[in-house]
Formats: sequence, structure tokens, C-alpha cells
Amino acid sequence: MRCQYLVCLLLAGLAYGQAAQPATPPAAGAKAEQSASAAPDKAPEIKVGPDDTVITLKDFCADASHQGEACKTVITRAEFEKVTEAIQPGMPPALRRQMATNYTRMLRLSAAAEKRGLDKGPSFDEKMALARMQILARALSDALQADAGKVSDGDIEDYYKKNEATYEQATFARIFVPRAKQIVNPAAAPKAGEKTSAPTTAPPPPTDDQKKAAEEAMKQVAADIHARAVAGEDPDKLQKEAFVAAGLPNNATNTKMEKVRRSTLPANHKAIMDLKPGEVSEVISDPNSAYYIYKMVSKETLTLESVKTEIHNLLASQRYRDSMQGFQGNAELNDAYFGPTRNPMMPPLPKGSRPPAQPAEDPD
Repeated sequence: MRCQYLVCLLLAGLAYGQAAQPATPPAAGAKAEQSASAAPDKAPEIKVGPDDTVITLKDFCADASHQGEACKTVITRAEFEKVTEAIQPGMPPALRRQMATNYTRMLRLSAAAEKRGLDKGPSFDEKMALARMQILARALSDALQADAGKVSDGDIEDYYKKNEATYEQATFARIFVPRAKQIVNPAAAPKAGEKTSAPTTAPPPPTDDQKKAAEEAMKQVAADIHARAVAGEDPDKLQKEAFVAAGLPNNATNTKMEKVRRSTLPANHKAIMDLKPGEVSEVISDPNSAYYIYKMVSKETLTLESVKTEIHNLLASQRYRDSMQGFQGNAELNDAYFGPTRNPMMPPLPKGSRPPAQPAEDPD
């Protein structure tokens, strides 16, 4: 958003991010008329002329000799919109009111600061120079972004042809087989002579041998279910049996997956997009969760027209990143002054502490 780099300079507290956000797309299957009815009403037509006053600041005037009602400053619509257009073109009405409130406060504060001479001195000059750099940097960023957005229809078509497999969309039946069977050990029996009203002893945790056996059992279940899926048995029926075998009879998941694209799949699952309708994948093992078996139901290639906007945005984003790449890095910092490089996510070391010792290098 263009106002991001000017907010701190001109608004002093105007909350960035309160501009109207794009409407959330309707949920899958939602009726079109529901989406239309949720759309906000069109902004009312402004019936204020460019020379009409939109802001009046009482007891604030350039001429100190004016007092009472004579001391006021008026701002016309044209003058105010000159400011808002510089910050955010087409600023929505709700944000304009907040902008006006903060702008009038800024006018009073800055005038009082000038009377105190706070606009004099090297500190102020450095801040102004830095503010100018920030504005120029953002202006260049906006210009580069606008240039990157000039993607031709030919560029879009070329990208689509070279990456047509990316725009395949499929419907699958996916069978999820839990990695290990549930283990429920019986609680320890009460000791001889112990009152029956005493709390029940907690069951012992599974042993390593039990865990290994539970995993082996589900590995065999996955292999059996895969063979039956290849033979044409109903995936929903097989899914329920898989969870019963795992000791989770009420947790069976829905097998149907629609509008699946290669880019949305985990790396070791992407090969399922090469299946033909009716074919069943091999058992895909995920060491951390489960076994997966996919059956291709149907597959289609999305048309160029349906993905045109998506490709445009992708190319524009890539071109913008490429254009900004030349301005990143390539700067050497003096570690003696700035300290050693830290991971960006690593918090600064506590005061008085030392960085961990580095392992000694092996001698040549």
C-alpha cells in the first residue's frame, strides 16, 4: 500500500492497514446471489465542490494578531485531497475522516514545534534526509512494481504452454492409513488387601516392542488395503476398515479430494498427478504420520483463460523480485563495530553474556 512510507511522516498514529480490504471470496458451493448481497453499497456521490471548505481549524491561524473567531484556518476539498492522493489515491471515506483528524492534529503540533525552533539543527536535518530517502526508495519500488505488472498476453500464453502440467487439476479418492495401531495396556490390578475404592493405577506406557509391533501391523494393513484398492474395492469402505484396524473406529476421514493441483501436494506425493483415471498409486509412506493411497478419479487441464490472472500475478511478482534483487545485500559491515552476524530470528544476547564457543577447526 502506497501510504505505508508516509504514514509516520504525515499522520502520526493513523493506523496502517485500516484501508478497506478486498472482499473475501465466497466459500465453495456458495450461491452467487449470496456473494452479491454481501458486497458493500456503492460509495455515495460527493456533493462538495473543490473550493468548498471541508476542514476548519478554530483558534489556529498564521497571523498572530487575529483573535477569537478571526483566528481560524480553513482547508478546501482540493487542498485536502492533494494530501490524500499523495498518500493513498482513492482513499475510502472512512479512512479520509481518520486522516483528517490526524492531519489537523499534525498541523497544530508541527506549528508549535517550529515556534520552539525544533526544525533547526543537525538532528532534524538528518531525519529529513532519511525521510526523503525513504520516500524516494518507496517511489522507486512502486515504479518497479508498476513496470513488472506490464505482462503481455503473449508472455502469459508462453508461460502457460511451458508449464501446462502445472495447471492440471484432479479429483482423487485418498485413503489415509494411520502409521501405528493404538496400544491400550490394561491397568495394573490392585494389590492384595488394597481397598477397591482406591484410585485405579494408571496403565503402563507402551514398550518399544509394542510400538514396533503396532507399526508393523499397520504397515501390513496398508499393503493389504492397497491390493484391494487396485482390485477395485470402494475407497470409502477401505478407509473405514483402516481406522478400525488402527483402533480408531470413529475417526475415519473423507476420502474425496477435489481440485487438486501439483503445486498443492507434498513433494513425495506429486507423482500421483501422473496417474490415469481409475489408477491407484503405490503406498506413499510418511514417517511422521501415515501411509497414503490415492486413486485417480478424474483429471483435466485448466484453460488458459481461467488461469490468466494467476499467471499474470505470478510473472509480475517474479519480475518485481528480480528487479529488486540488485538492490539487496552486497554490503560489508565491520564486525568490530556492529558485532557478529546473528540469525535474523535469533534474539539479541542478554547483557553481559558471551556468544557460545565455536568448535575448533581440524588442523590441515
